[in-house]
Formats: sequence, C-alpha cells, structure tokens
Amino acid sequence: MSDDPNEGSPKRRARIIDERERPAQDRHHPAVPPRRSEEALPPDLSGKQPVQGSLRADRYVRIVRMQGDDFSQAGPGHLIATEDALEAEGSVSRGLARAKRVVIGAPLSSADAAHERLTKLKALAVLSSDALSSVAYASEEILRVLLISAGVAALTVSLPIGAAIIALLIIVGISYRQTIKAYPHGGGSYIVAKDNLGARPALVAGAALLTDYVLTVAVSIASAVAAITSAFPELQVHRVSIGVGFIVLVTVLNLRGIRESGSIFSVPTYLFLAGIFVMLAVGIVRNAANGFAVQELPHGASEIAGNNSLTLFIILKAFSSGCAALTGVEAISDGVPAFKPPEWKNARTTLTVMISILTVTFAGITFLAHQFGTYPMEASNSDYETVISQIARHSFGGASVGYYFMQFSTMAILVLAANTAYSDFPRLAYFLARDRYMPRQFTFRGDRLAYSTGIITLGLLSATVLMIYAGEVEHLIPLYALGVFTSFTISQFAMFKRWQTRREPGWQTGRIINLTGATATAIVAIIVTLTKFESGAWLTVIVIALLITMMRAIHNHYQKAAAEMATTVPLNPRDFVHTVIVPISNVNRVALQTIAYAQSIAGNVTVVHIVEDEDELEQFKADWEASGVDAPLVVIESPYRALIKPILRYIDEVRRQRPNDIVTVVLPEFIARHWWEQLLHNQTALRLKAALLFRPGTVVTSVPYHLERRT
Repeated sequence: MSDDPNEGSPKRRARIIDERERPAQDRHHPAVPPRRSEEALPPDLSGKQPVQGSLRADRYVRIVRMQGDDFSQAGPGHLIATEDALEAEGSVSRGLARAKRVVIGAPLSSADAAHERLTKLKALAVLSSDALSSVAYASEEILRVLLISAGVAALTVSLPIGAAIIALLIIVGISYRQTIKAYPHGGGSYIVAKDNLGARPALVAGAALLTDYVLTVAVSIASAVAAITSAFPELQVHRVSIGVGFIVLVTVLNLRGIRESGSIFSVPTYLFLAGIFVMLAVGIVRNAANGFAVQELPHGASEIAGNNSLTLFIILKAFSSGCAALTGVEAISDGVPAFKPPEWKNARTTLTVMISILTVTFAGITFLAHQFGTYPMEASNSDYETVISQIARHSFGGASVGYYFMQFSTMAILVLAANTAYSDFPRLAYFLARDRYMPRQFTFRGDRLAYSTGIITLGLLSATVLMIYAGEVEHLIPLYALGVFTSFTISQFAMFKRWQTRREPGWQTGRIINLTGATATAIVAIIVTLTKFESGAWLTVIVIALLITMMRAIHNHYQKAAAEMATTVPLNPRDFVHTVIVPISNVNRVALQTIAYAQSIAGNVTVVHIVEDEDELEQFKADWEASGVDAPLVVIESPYRALIKPILRYIDEVRRQRPNDIVTVVLPEFIARHWWEQLLHNQTALRLKAALLFRPGTVVTSVPYHLERRT
C-alpha cells in the first residue's frame, strides 16, 4: 500500500497517465520542451498533442486531444466542418448571426442540394410566374401604342395583333421543348450558343439575358405597384418606395433557397390563376349575355388618343410592345437542373402547361379589353387604373370582393414574377463566372444553397432601374423586349446548327422547328429595334455592348493571371531568400513581440523606425539600447511628418537592391478589447497593409497583440 496521499485522487491518476504517455526518452528529462507543433500535431487533428505546462512547478506534459464539435472525421487527413464551426464569436457577431438566421434561415449542407429540387407544381410557380403574369400588362401595351398613335378606331387591330403574338408564343414554346430535351442539364441561350456557335454569340446572348432579367424585375414590380394603386389611388405618390420594398422582400425570400421560395410563391401564383380564369369566365358570360357587343370607350380615352393614320409601322410597334407576353418563356429551359428527376421530362411538361395557360389568359384578356372598351390610362393621373383592373370591374360588377381579390392576386403574382429573374440571373451569372467572364464571387453559394452574390446584385440593379424610371411601366417596356428576342434568336439558331452538325435522331424535324423559331424571333427582334429604338431600345443596345466589353475584359484578366501563375516560380523552400522588414513606432511589448516573431521565421531582419525630430530620435535610441534586441535598426527622419510614404520608398529601394529576395513586411498590430476602442488608435498598420496590397513581390504579415478581455 502506498504512502502517497495523492494516490487514487483524480489529479494523481491524470499525472500517472500523462507520465506513461510521454516518450520514454523524455521521462527523466521533464525540462525538455515538447516537439514543434508541426512535428507532433497530425493534419487531421486526430492524434495526441503534447503540451508543456507554463508554470515552473508543472513538470509533466499534458496530452491534448481534439475537443469540441467543430469537426467530424471522415477519414485519415479528412475533416468535415460541422455547423458548430460556423458559430459566431462575440455578442455583436452572435446577435447578427441570429438575425440572419431569422431572416434567411438555418444554413443548409451541400448534401441537402439534392433535396432542394422542385416538383412540377412548384416549378410552374417559381419558373413561370414571369410569363404567366405578363398578361397583366402585355395587352395594355398593345392598346397604349394603338390609342396614342392612331386613335380610338385603331383599337380594333388589337385582336389580330394578339392572334399573331399567340402564334409566335406557340412557335417559341415548341422550339424550347427541343432545347430542353437536347440540354437536360440546363439549356439557356448562353449555354446553347456557346456549345454550338462559339464564345462571341454566347456573350451577346448572355449580356442580353442579364439585361432582360434586371428589366424583368423592374417591370414586374412596377406593374405590381400599378395593380395595387389602381385599387387604392391614394398610394400612387408612394409607388417608388413601395416598389423598392417589394424588391427587398423578393430578394430576401430568394436568399432563403429554391425549395422554400417555391413553397412561398406557389400560393399567390395559383390564386392568381384561379382568379383570372374566374374573371375571364364571368366576363365572357356577361359579354355573351349582351350579344358580344363592343362597349364604347369612356370620354377619357379621347383625351390621350392620337390622330395619325394607322400605318404598318404603328401596327408593328404595337406588336413589339405586346411581345412582352413572351418574357420568361426561356426560364424553364434554363432551370432544368432545378427539377426533380427525370428533369428534362418534367421541364417539358411544365413548359407545355405554361404555354397553354399563357395562351388562354392572354387571348382572353385581349378579347375582353376590346369588348369592354377599356383603355390604357396615364400613370400620372389621380384616377389611374390598369386595363386588367378595368376588366375586373366590368366582370365583377364594380368594386366587389371578386374585384379586390383579382387586384391583390395580380399584385402578388407580379411581385413574385420577379422571382423568375431571381432564379435565372444568378444561375446565368454562375455559368459566366465559371467560364471566367464574370467575377468568381458569382459562383459562391450562400448558407441556403442559393447563389447569394447574383441574387443581391440583381436586387440592387433592379431597384436602381425602378427608381430611375419612377416606377412607371410604360417607360420601362421600351427597354424590355429587345434583350429577350435577341437571346431567343441566338438560342434557336444555335439549336438549328446543332441539328445540322450532329444529325441526332429526329434532326430533320428538329431543325425545321428551330429554324422556324429562329426566323420568327429574329423578325421580332428587328421589329423591336426599329420601332422601339428612339423610345429607349437604344439604351438597351448600349448596355448590352458595355456588358460584352466588360465580360471580355474580365476573361482577359483571368487568362493573363492564369498564364502568370503557370510560369516558373520557386517551389523548393531552399530557393527562397528572405529579407524581413519590421516597421515599429515605439519600443514596447507589441514591437518586441513582432521582432521576435520575425526573427523566428528568418535570419535577415531589419527594424525600421520613422522619426519627425531629433528629440524623438534621442529618446527612441535610448529605448532601443535598453531593449537589448539583436537586430539591425534603420531610422528614417521624416521632416514632413509623413509615415507611410517613407516606408514604402524604403521598401522599394530594398527590392531594387535585392531583386531576387522575397521581401516580407511584418507589421505589429495593436488590437483593443472593443471595436469602439479601436477607433482611438491611428491604424497605421492597417493603412500600410492597404498601401502594400497591390505591390508585387512584397509579402505582408500582421502580428496582432490583443489586450486581454476582463472576465
């Protein structure tokens, strides 16, 4: 039996375990320091790390193993960061993290991506809301051009124009069914053009689509605000602020992820479809009971009616305005990967359903707008009302429950119609960034598996456009259709070339379908350019050209950077020769710690100090001598009291004298306890880091000294 009073105690047992786990050669030499961390600590943190005690009486080496739940081990040298590793530190950071989780939701693992797919019902709501909602303003824009340009009598031409647009819609829909089957992993215009026509046509299509998506959000939100102000005219003066608020709402919902946004968006979409089908049915029954008589236009229509003769140019201009009904048709083709398996079959089915619904609703609204004598009003009028609002009043007998239901559901789907752009803009930006035509940040997926950079960028750009044009739909529409039909045309010609080149099964029928689609959309693109150029299409052309120039410049940068990184550089540590410079302001604990760190990584260390007058110089030299630091000191007098520029010039001179050396600047950095205390210091290290950031051949290292926090 042992006489040791500590035997059996937890402390004693721990010391015995530690002593046994120490290497045999160290048991009799407790003063020997442990091995360096890079020798002892395995890369996967799974082993045992010996740590020498810091107290004089602590003779034993503690064995430290990986603790906490920040990582899980998948295998040797393979760690997986858990959700615990994302926990914020500090009260402010934790508060912001909690707020972010409330707004956006808990982060999703990459493995959850497979579960974020859309069913056909949800996909119809998420990817078709733009196309389905366009009926709320497409017919109105046809009437606007005819009435303002050629007068009341010209409104009868709206029916054949609507028929032509429906025929075009069916042609485009059938063409994109071909694209979906040929590109089951996503067949947007950029992908199809790049695969079959090359980079330049692909960039034109990509730039046109990016522009169109921004305008889609602006037009949809502006139309949503018009729908609600038709029911409540007193809100007319607040239309811009309401529109920006809607954009913020849709941006946040999309940051929550595809599946959750699909669930949120499904309800308003189907409520709108139910409302519009009921409205069309009731309206047609009322008109049939009246013998399908065409009602006279109110007196207000004559006040804005033009007196020009109806020309082919006016008809084509009205046709191009009504082609806004086709916006969003490509969204399903571009979003095939978002569907549940089998992706391409579900996407084709959803596209067919969307085209069918769009055809019926557009035809019905165009017909009733003509029969009920509705007309487009000026947005600046105090009694402003949209065409669909006028149809709802006629159908439901005034400001009834059915009327308000129709207006609110129209507002809701127009707000959510922007979601189509939020689904496709980030995805297109990802493809462009993947091919090095846009910044790499657009490939980043956020906490909710959404391309956060693209979503936020789209929100900012569309809000800016909305504010510039004061939220007025009639001013935004002329900018709108050119980008859509440019991308349509390029995509369909690319599909035609694919059929011609690859001769895949069904190629003879396929090329006829896509050539027909390409020809039709090319004609529309030309019509839009000619009829809308002076009204604002010229601006769209300039924006597309600027985007193409920007993307080519980004691509050239990435190519040059890749070429430079591939050149011969030293890869063996023995080939590196270091020159280390440590700028200090005082001989204090922070400076001494930084010098010691610099000497631990290199032998050639020079300390640099900037002084303004001789009195300061004498005091500094005295402090330096008293410190006993064994390192060369260079003092630079700065009679003009500058700090950063003299140090930069000194570093430049060192680099000229030692062109083959790696110049490393090691900066002492004082870190206060609280962020507001940091403002009380001059931030010289931060300014010097910023100045050195873009200087080639210079490495910058910060050695922070943290003031201990009081517990």
